[in-house]
Amino acid sequence: MNYLNKLFLCSVLFLMTGFLISCHSQKSDFVTNNFNLIEMEGMNENFEEATFGAGCFWCVEAIFNDLKGVKKVMSGYSNGKTDNPTYEEVCSGVTGHAEVVRIVFDPQQIDFETLLKVFWHVHDPTTLNRQGNDIGTQYRSGVYYHSEKQKEIAQKSKDETNASGLWPKPIVTEITEIKSFFPAEDYHQNFFANNPGQPYCAAVVAPKVNKFRQNFKHLLKSEM
Repeated sequence: MNYLNKLFLCSVLFLMTGFLISCHSQKSDFVTNNFNLIEMEGMNENFEEATFGAGCFWCVEAIFNDLKGVKKVMSGYSNGKTDNPTYEEVCSGVTGHAEVVRIVFDPQQIDFETLLKVFWHVHDPTTLNRQGNDIGTQYRSGVYYHSEKQKEIAQKSKDETNASGLWPKPIVTEITEIKSFFPAEDYHQNFFANNPGQPYCAAVVAPKVNKFRQNFKHLLKSEM
């Protein structure tokens, strides 16, 4: 579903259900490569970061927030050609940014390989610039590595997943260095948790999250 159709559908459903959401174009104050979520949040210096693109970040954020060992998940935009993009600009496709989630995790509780295993299972990495009805380069599948070690692990994991037959078609996920990250507007953060009844969340996000929780029960936080 292209952005205009998705926006129109959501707008109509919002009015029908009486649920209105502010779509103000708040820009980020953060700078590309100087963004360090661990330092900004005052977290343990032994924590690590990972950045994934797997379609609409509402879905991806909700899934990785459920994993034990994950300390923080932030939705945002990465690896485009403009600074401080808005949601509307990213959805237009002209900025080149991908919708991503930036994850802070404790490697003593969950490692990068496990995060990748979840990543390969919870979206279709074989469809180029598309996840379901969400179409455009902003929905591309990507692993944006933070170190050479992550690059090597990601490539090995991709090769092994391809060979496993998990997906019937070849994986098209890009594996490239994290070159920029801009946090999405405040209303996008924890969107599913804050808006479970929103039509897109109810129809698309909730089924994905429920399927993930069934398949990865052993990795869920104890409160799940």
